[in-house]
Amino acid sequence: MSKPPVIRLTTIEDVSVLFELIQALAEYEKLSHEVTGNAETLKKHLFGSPSYAEAILAEIEGKAVGFALFFYNYSTFLTQPGMYLEDLFVLPEYRRQGMGKALITYLAELAVSRGYGRLEWSVLDWNQPAINLYQKIGAKILPDWRICRLTGDSLTAYDPNRTRNLSASQD
Repeated sequence: MSKPPVIRLTTIEDVSVLFELIQALAEYEKLSHEVTGNAETLKKHLFGSPSYAEAILAEIEGKAVGFALFFYNYSTFLTQPGMYLEDLFVLPEYRRQGMGKALITYLAELAVSRGYGRLEWSVLDWNQPAINLYQKIGAKILPDWRICRLTGDSLTAYDPNRTRNLSASQD
């Protein structure tokens, strides 16, 4: 890499380029058909009140070439907040130049500066280049944990009275 990347928190003006990178990530993972959101909703969730996530960009000479999107979680065992890295992506032509490491380094420094107890994320089992990077920087791959997820119809069908119950408990 000739020039080091500029890594920075996104601003509201970055939402459209961030969404383009999200679409590129979905294409890389062969999951474009699962992208149902849009830049406007992303903007609301990143910069609205409340905000649900934050993102950082990696730039080379002013061009966004990668991103990481993260949000807060909590460790009951550490009794400390943490950071969960939802997605990290670098455009293919900028890989193997230190971009991924630079993004993770920025996040780790941010987590430490905010007093968080950990930074964690998931990796697809077929993404060996990413696994290699994560192991190289000292991340522990947890082999006995699996991600569980309810989304879409399975989430709403889980408890048809959920909305009514939540509304009643907030009164």
